[in-house]
Amino acid sequence: MTAAKAKPMRVNILDKEYLVACPDNERDALFASAEFLSQKMKEIRDSGKIVGADRIAVMAALNLAHELLDQRHSGDEFQHAVSSRIRALQDKIELALNQGNQLEL
Repeated sequence: MTAAKAKPMRVNILDKEYLVACPDNERDALFASAEFLSQKMKEIRDSGKIVGADRIAVMAALNLAHELLDQRHSGDEFQHAVSSRIRALQDKIELALNQGNQLEL
């Protein structure tokens, strides 16, 4: 979030209030992000395996970072598959055009 024209906004994360500087046009995204993070942290807290807000926050951050990197990797694989498919189609089109030119000669 950019600091330009940012106003302090209050968000609640894991039952604790935080003051975060945020531009008006990113306000909804900030609230959605805070709610999403709070939910993830509550899931970790409620599992009973991790105690302490700081440890819960680190585990939530690690889980979210893992999910993000996993999605990026999946996106890269998808992009590679699409690129390969496009190259194969281009080769087929070029072959068909070359065969058509040979018939005309």
